[in-house]
Amino acid sequence: MNYFDAIVLGIVEGLTEFLPVSSTGHLMIAEKALGLPVDDRAVGAYTAVIQMGAIAAVLVYFWHDISRIAKAWIAGLTQPQRRAHADHKMGWYVIAGSIPIGVVGFLAQDVITGPFKSLWVVAAGLVLWSIVLIYAERVGRQDRGEGGLNLADAVGMGLMQCVALVPGVSRSGATVSAGLMRGLDRVAATRMAFFLGIPSLTAAGLYELKDVSGIGAGPAILGTVVSFVVAYASVAWLLKFVAHHSFAKFVPYRLALGALLVGLLVTGALAPR
Repeated sequence: MNYFDAIVLGIVEGLTEFLPVSSTGHLMIAEKALGLPVDDRAVGAYTAVIQMGAIAAVLVYFWHDISRIAKAWIAGLTQPQRRAHADHKMGWYVIAGSIPIGVVGFLAQDVITGPFKSLWVVAAGLVLWSIVLIYAERVGRQDRGEGGLNLADAVGMGLMQCVALVPGVSRSGATVSAGLMRGLDRVAATRMAFFLGIPSLTAAGLYELKDVSGIGAGPAILGTVVSFVVAYASVAWLLKFVAHHSFAKFVPYRLALGALLVGLLVTGALAPR
């Protein structure tokens, strides 16, 4: 992998990590276009590592919220009177919602790095999950904001986050869909999706560090930095967008990309791995 590849993949990761279009799917497509083996262990590790740049963008963007929640959670551990505070509860919600993907991701890692590493899976995920996005928008009452978030919401969103281990589904798309179906409004569901992404993506990036040595420190650092810059702008844009627009707006793009990908695979223009 050269520095040009690193820049391209960093841009793709930063743009797509928090949009409901599947960053993993886009990275696999970009890797294939660049001539990189999508099922190579080092390439897969590289994409997990540069995700930490996107997570760093979330940490910076939401720093005041995150630090407030962390302080309230820690205070509540030793001060019972603080445990009723919304920020203390939010800390537990993020922890509880992050457990499912940690367990499933660990147990299913051979499947994730094996059979799932196919552009056919990406195409199927892009098309089929579009149906869920539309359904979530239509049935969601969206009558609860972040203040109405509860443990069941967090666990439900965390369980749905596991589905995003399938390339093409989208982690943000899965978690936001779950939030909408439980009655959260788009902004509350999107913010919670951001918070749930911090533990899961950080853990994945740290775990994969051991396998990224074949890529080189230079491209890994460059890709992570580019991912951070682009993701920061993407987060800011998405929060403004969802305040006034449906997530279903992304469905035509998902369907078009899925159809294009199927066409390229069927004609042999692209190999699935």
